Amino acid sequence: MASDKREVDIVSVFRSRPALRWLVPSAAAVLVIGGGAAAGTIAASADPSLPARSAAQLLVDVQGAKVDGLSGTVVETADLGLPSLSGLGSGGADITKLIAGSNTARVWYAGEDKARVALLGTLGETDVIRNGDDVWMWRSADNSATHVTLPAGKDKKTPSAAPAGVPSTPQEAADAALAAIDPTTSVTTTGAASVAGRDAYELVLAPKDLSSLIGQVRLAIDAKTHIPLRVEVYAKGANNPAVRVAFQQISFTVPDAEQFAFNPPAGAKVTTQSPADLEKAAGEHSKVAEERAKARAAKKAGDEPTVVGKGWTSILVAKLPADSATGKGKGAEAAQAQGLVDALPKVSGSWGSGHLLAGSLFSALITDDGKVLIGAVAPEKLYEAAGK
Repeated sequence: MASDKREVDIVSVFRSRPALRWLVPSAAAVLVIGGGAAAGTIAASADPSLPARSAAQLLVDVQGAKVDGLSGTVVETADLGLPSLSGLGSGGADITKLIAGSNTARVWYAGEDKARVALLGTLGETDVIRNGDDVWMWRSADNSATHVTLPAGKDKKTPSAAPAGVPSTPQEAADAALAAIDPTTSVTTTGAASVAGRDAYELVLAPKDLSSLIGQVRLAIDAKTHIPLRVEVYAKGANNPAVRVAFQQISFTVPDAEQFAFNPPAGAKVTTQSPADLEKAAGEHSKVAEERAKARAAKKAGDEPTVVGKGWTSILVAKLPADSATGKGKGAEAAQAQGLVDALPKVSGSWGSGHLLAGSLFSALITDDGKVLIGAVAPEKLYEAAGK
């Protein structure tokens, strides 16, 4: 097996390449990989079946990858080792599906303006189809469709079919992991892998700080196209991934045009949004954002979220809004949120008291005085931060 032991400054290599976006642009996928991942010394290796390639070279490959088209099936699975939320009724079941279960999506891509994602669920299917300036979103559960014509000369990002924070594809998951590179991570290669019947190289991102609950993040990169085929996140000491996003099947043949031509099914309730509607919505969103920014600026500095520590073991400390702390919120959503907190184990110490959510990849502490602390660390680290 060939092995390259040279040290490489991959931070500069990575940051010099624009982020790759080959599918439906959506909100950044957030994997719980701490406040920052990083890259330091890189050792390169390769399986005898593939030419040796260093980690730095693979990062450049991923950022420069281009394909004319592809289609395939993506499966996302998660088992974060969290307690059962069955006591919360249907709302709890919905939350549980995102953190302990499996989600499947079909994807088609034929260029920046031709893309489709179909998120398949037990209660139905949600499709987002981009065909030029036309964007459709269809939900089978209520047979409803929304049609948007993207305005000329404006940002033409397409909505995502997946819930916010849930990656639709391995590319989105890989972007979330790689974008966090900084000096608190070691990056290595492990040789070759096989994903969806294709040869791939594997990159491994691991925290240098051993107190992180995360053991490593593994990315399988297609040997020919350099497209990420699989991303896995492992808890420390675990043999099986806590989060896995992978192609189950993939083809790099350009899909037929009919895949992007959508006609609402019979009886569908269709809502049409014009460029004027989008402009109005954008204006309202901008106004709300401005008002929120002013409100944040008017708050005391102590009310702003802070970060304790750095890298993979950093802890986010935030203060809950006054009307949501200790059950003071109003409405169904507040009641559900409070029900979730009450279902968690009660903990206390010299720092005070509260409720703890402890999983294999992260811990979260909600104190009775209205603070939230979360990080990829053991609960004891949260208690230390709460006492400061």
